[in-house]
Amino acid sequence: MSPEEFRASVDEEAPRMGLSAPLAALWWDAKGDWGRAHGLVDELGTAEGMAVHAYLHRKEGSASNADYWYGRAGRRFHRPTLEAEWAALVEGLLS
Repeated sequence: MSPEEFRASVDEEAPRMGLSAPLAALWWDAKGDWGRAHGLVDELGTAEGMAVHAYLHRKEGSASNADYWYGRAGRRFHRPTLEAEWAALVEGLLS
């Protein structure tokens, strides 16, 4: 699936089968369901899951919690907007 196909799939009723938990979390986030998105990565111990977890806490407005998860993921925040970070996460997870 390409990033463009992923973005278009957000118009569907449910995420497509076979998406990883981090991608499904980003899908639910794009649908406006932060809680469901967070639930998918809340206890996920992968670097990808922790990066999405960090993004979600950044979006929530909890900078200290986001910084903690960025650190656990081995990343530093470097995207100027939430939209740019979401797109970069999608692209990275689909590559």
